[in-house]
Amino acid sequence: MSSTLRVAVVGAGPAGIYASDILARSGEDVAIDLIERLPAPFGLVRYGVAPDHPRIKQIIVALHKVLERGDIRLLAGVDYGTDVTLAELRERYDAVVFATGAVRDAALPIPGIDLVGSYGAADFVSWYDGHPDVPRSWPLEAREVAVLGAGNVALDVSRMLAKHAKDLLPTDVPANVYEILAANPVTDVHVFARRGPAQVKFSPLELRELGHVPDVDVVVYPEDFDFDAGSMAAIHSSNQTKQVVTTLTDWTLKEPGDRHASRRIHLHFLQRPVAVLGEGGKVVGLRTERTALNGDGNVTGTGRTTVWPVQAVYRAVGYFGSPLPGLPFDEAAGVIPNREGRVTGLDGCALAGIYTTGWIKRGPVGLIGHTKSDAAETIAHLREDAPALPKAVERDPRSIDALLASRGVRVVDWAGWMRLDGHERALGELVGRERIKVVPRDEMLDIGLGTVATSAS
Repeated sequence: MSSTLRVAVVGAGPAGIYASDILARSGEDVAIDLIERLPAPFGLVRYGVAPDHPRIKQIIVALHKVLERGDIRLLAGVDYGTDVTLAELRERYDAVVFATGAVRDAALPIPGIDLVGSYGAADFVSWYDGHPDVPRSWPLEAREVAVLGAGNVALDVSRMLAKHAKDLLPTDVPANVYEILAANPVTDVHVFARRGPAQVKFSPLELRELGHVPDVDVVVYPEDFDFDAGSMAAIHSSNQTKQVVTTLTDWTLKEPGDRHASRRIHLHFLQRPVAVLGEGGKVVGLRTERTALNGDGNVTGTGRTTVWPVQAVYRAVGYFGSPLPGLPFDEAAGVIPNREGRVTGLDGCALAGIYTTGWIKRGPVGLIGHTKSDAAETIAHLREDAPALPKAVERDPRSIDALLASRGVRVVDWAGWMRLDGHERALGELVGRERIKVVPRDEMLDIGLGTVATSAS
């Protein structure tokens, strides 16, 4: 029996690629298969970052370099739970690492949240990033829009709603997305945060970039600015918080006469959404309650409410994990239960040979640096456990290929991704852009597998 440690990593986003990379460079005699549901790798870096953030998308360059080495095998287009089960993976691998991320919108249980015109930010992000599993169209019909949340996703959604489509042409925005954004009638986007300026989770860079969007004014309101002891402590202890507050404060000094843009993004603080209002089943407004800081940076309601006339609402209150077939799941936290990456059963005991990393392990918090250290923790435990792990019975590397082929699964390997990547770049080159994304799944598969070459839609 081969002594090579056989490992499957499920999920080819940053978490899965970092885990694979750390294990591949660990000195272990190891064979790694990276299994991905979509026909393309890179996860949320490809499908969760706004197209006008090229600096963040440069993370793909680093991830690309990891996979192009050839010591990690990519099996894209393989849906765990449908195309292959946990039992079938355990037959072929000594260990399985789940890095499937968190792609659902967290719930916001307020009245009216399910009205027509109320959307999850994650779905909107997937649409404008050309995710193959979401509808090709999006109903951009509202002139006034509310965005609920105080993080970078809320800023991305607001910016993409307010930005003129022509200013996205240098990016990899899909053609169908551009066409719909070009007809967007929006004039005002209102962003609501339930706490104060010192508690928002915007990064300083993302916030400053908001102020440089062409023909879009950022409007903030001095009456929304309040700082309690907890706020002052946060400002003094965090340079990032200080920069955010400084930027926001500078915007309060702008006079109304200085605003000439055709579109506006309004930032409202100390406003808690309490109900989405509707008529005829459609969104017609949002009711918020004024909150007050209570000394430690948290807030309580004041009972004073305001109704805002909006025709669409986007909730950007966080991402949430999804349960995976054959694995335990913490419904409250949206994660696979684990101890430092070792997956645990309902009895709290570790399940031999099953691990997790990334957002499905710890929840959707932290930046790329956290993802690397998180993967390092998980892989350290996997290596520690390796000598005692039950060995997979089927050790032929071609066994998984034969199983998938018998089920008609169209698997895109690294060479296939390079074909798709080159096709997208060639489409972009024709119009002076870095790339144009191919959106339909079947078209991605056809191009990746070399069965047909078509244009992006």
